[in-house]
Amino acid sequence: MLVTSEVKLDYIILHKVGNKSRDEAIQFSKKPLDLDDSVKDLLQRYFLSPFKSEAYYNLFHESDINLNEVYTFVSRIFDSPTNIFEQSENLARHLYEQSTHPNVKTGEFYVTYLRDLVLDGEALEAVGLFKSESRETYLKVYPNGDTFDIDSEDGVNINKLDKGCLIFNTDREHGFVVLTVDNLNKREEAVYWKDEFLKVQSRQDAYHHTQNIMSLCKNFVEKRLPEEFEVSRGEQADLLNKSVKFLKEKETFDLQEFQNEVIAQPDLIQSFQSYKTEFEADRGFEIKPEFDIHENAFKKNTRFLKSVIKLDKNFHIYVHGNSENMQKGYDEERGQHFYQLFFKDES
Repeated sequence: MLVTSEVKLDYIILHKVGNKSRDEAIQFSKKPLDLDDSVKDLLQRYFLSPFKSEAYYNLFHESDINLNEVYTFVSRIFDSPTNIFEQSENLARHLYEQSTHPNVKTGEFYVTYLRDLVLDGEALEAVGLFKSESRETYLKVYPNGDTFDIDSEDGVNINKLDKGCLIFNTDREHGFVVLTVDNLNKREEAVYWKDEFLKVQSRQDAYHHTQNIMSLCKNFVEKRLPEEFEVSRGEQADLLNKSVKFLKEKETFDLQEFQNEVIAQPDLIQSFQSYKTEFEADRGFEIKPEFDIHENAFKKNTRFLKSVIKLDKNFHIYVHGNSENMQKGYDEERGQHFYQLFFKDES
């Protein structure tokens, strides 16, 4: 959990980074920004308010973490914060080298140094890297004699940070602890921030493991299970519901216990184990056989495990309980399938 109430924003350096493939330039500032308290407070809100997720990352490199450019430059800042201006230029150049997709926009690139940023109860130093690319049009209304005038002006919406990351001065040997946001990540070019500029991977913690086991369950039930076994949608929904119930009631996930209680049947367990191996290999991580279940990760991902049966464009059946109270059939006269639902009370 991130707490920003006591944070001190010591340095704010602004450069402008263009798109290299369009031969746009980098415009370097000559000195850090000197701002009054009100503007600094607005920038602080702009920078920090988007960081709400508890999904943590590490900077990484396939062969040597010191070959990760962001890791190297940020390490130098932590070692000597007064060197931030020089390192901010190095970071801007590195970002420029990754800004080659034709749709990447020119934008302001901020490098900041923060103190007393509280992460999970510990006050830490952090380096913040932020980029604003989007522009919005604002109307300025002001009095002019007996009437009013209106002008338009382009600017940055302080409630919509495009890209940002916070790199905390802890766990350096594993690539620091990193939070990142990318509000343009639905677009193809957006991966350059996280995958090419920062180069981060998910941190191996409870949040990460909880999220991954839920993704594994969903994919196994919806993809592998119907390929290998004759299962109804109701039976699939039942297995998803059992998975959610197991995670909700336990504090610690135990893979062996999960297989015995939820999957239960030996042939299904064997299929699940095989799919787990493929799932881990495809995504490049290992799901531990035992870990603490992260409550917020569970709550966030539960919506992806909803058991919904969609019938043409007419009906959705939400299955919350025992699938034995639902039977599927076929009506010869109509030439259509149907479901029978059995219940005691109606509300």
